[in-house]
Amino acid sequence: MSDTTNQYDVDKDPEPVVLAEAAKPGDIDDQGHMRHWLAPVLVALIGAFMSILDSSIVNVAIPTIMNVFNAATSDVQWVSTIYLLAQGVVVPLSGWLGDRFGFKRLYMVSLAGFVVGSLLCGLAWDLNSLIVARVIQAIGGGMIMPTMMSMVYRIVPREKIGTGMAIFGLALMMGPAIGPTLGGYIVEYVDWRWIFTINLPIGIIGILLAWMVLPEFQSKHPGKLDIGGAVTAAVTLFSVLLALSKGQEWGWTDERTILLFATSFFGLVLFVYTQLTSKNPLLDLRVFKYRSFLVSNVLVIVTTIGLYAGMFFIPLFLQSIRGLGAMETGILMMPGALASGAMMAVVGRLYDKVGPRPLVVVGILGLAVLTYNFHNLNLVTATSTIMIWNFLRGGVMAFANMPAQTAALVDVPVELIGRASSISNIIRSVAGSFGIAWLTSVLTARQTFHAARLAWSVTASDPTVTTTLQSLGAAFGGGATGQGGALATISGLIAQQSFVGGIDDVFIVAAGISLIALVPAFFLKRGTSPSGPGGSGPSSRMAMSE
Repeated sequence: MSDTTNQYDVDKDPEPVVLAEAAKPGDIDDQGHMRHWLAPVLVALIGAFMSILDSSIVNVAIPTIMNVFNAATSDVQWVSTIYLLAQGVVVPLSGWLGDRFGFKRLYMVSLAGFVVGSLLCGLAWDLNSLIVARVIQAIGGGMIMPTMMSMVYRIVPREKIGTGMAIFGLALMMGPAIGPTLGGYIVEYVDWRWIFTINLPIGIIGILLAWMVLPEFQSKHPGKLDIGGAVTAAVTLFSVLLALSKGQEWGWTDERTILLFATSFFGLVLFVYTQLTSKNPLLDLRVFKYRSFLVSNVLVIVTTIGLYAGMFFIPLFLQSIRGLGAMETGILMMPGALASGAMMAVVGRLYDKVGPRPLVVVGILGLAVLTYNFHNLNLVTATSTIMIWNFLRGGVMAFANMPAQTAALVDVPVELIGRASSISNIIRSVAGSFGIAWLTSVLTARQTFHAARLAWSVTASDPTVTTTLQSLGAAFGGGATGQGGALATISGLIAQQSFVGGIDDVFIVAAGISLIALVPAFFLKRGTSPSGPGGSGPSSRMAMSE
């Protein structure tokens, strides 16, 4: 490696990266962490929860927004898509900005930007103004998550990091599940604009609490912004996220989709080149030399796909086949979210005692079994049965997901935490989009297969089919009208049954993918000793101001 990479040499004793100006000497332990860390972590959780919640709550209001602004479905979908794309562009910058201006300051500015964007969304007068406001909202919201992760790893003692990250996991797991319920209630009983304006008072309170409670994180001189890295990262992420978001609508062989994937591929090649040759890389890819970071992010990719299999396709089944509304679906999904939240505290404490490996293995096995169990869904599956399955699945997700995310940064030196957390958030975002896009393609292909199989089995020579057609024809009034109605009814039943069969196959595939994660799970380790890299040695000291 060139000598230009010595800036992040972990064998050197870097300058302190945290400055707790407001803390008293007794507030800092002998390892350089805060003794009373729970309140700062809970305050940081406010912004993270709002950012994640907003990603799911808006989807419920899409039909209403389409009617209010008299917009086409393809146009109004940009309200959701542009938020994801804008987040992908700004997340890579969060590590450099945190180092340059301090993570507390960046968190407060990001939360303020999210609040301003939410205000503008609530005041939007047409679809274009709403889309622009969503971009502003996403710029702030996109930097909140990696900034929070960076602060948690600086504040929380390493022997308590499992508990600290469990609090982070509450936002990650519960936000998407609560969003549809809360959004459905607001849209149905209040006004769709309130899904945005409700962020204002909560966000302002979060900013004030952050100012009073969060410690000051010392800014440093991270060097000039890596413009080449920023541009290539933005082009790569924008292209791949847009392709994954629109590929199903446009078609995976459509020239627009292919062009976007090609652009993202060449953008990625250029990005890797610039990061490995730059004196001051935007995202230091050398963090992948730490085994815990590499293995944990492989696990996060797989568990994220498993997570979205349930979060996306179970509601799709309930709304498309059972005819439930968004709010009813959200209420039915709520026990699973509550189970995840309840188990986060348990998993966090267990992590601090036994490390990530046994927890992740148990979680992956449970996730695979319960995900596979959903392949038994059919037209008459009891709602209570679905709720119980989802409740159990939510509980094991806490074991599968949170320990892997926590273990990702245990060996990374604290001066690289900001850049590493940005990379982890990018990986999780792309994995979620890829998971939904790929599993939706599986659903489409299997639905077509089941429809062809069922149509082939429905023949005029079958006495049962003949009797059914006659009965349905009579019910529709007989004659040509009755025959047409009977055929339409049977076609509808075939489409419905093939859709259910496709969803069942999706859960089989998702269960198989989950089992693949067992291989990297056995390579997880608890982390180094407190004095080692990524522990609480000199590189993670919390310095007091003079």
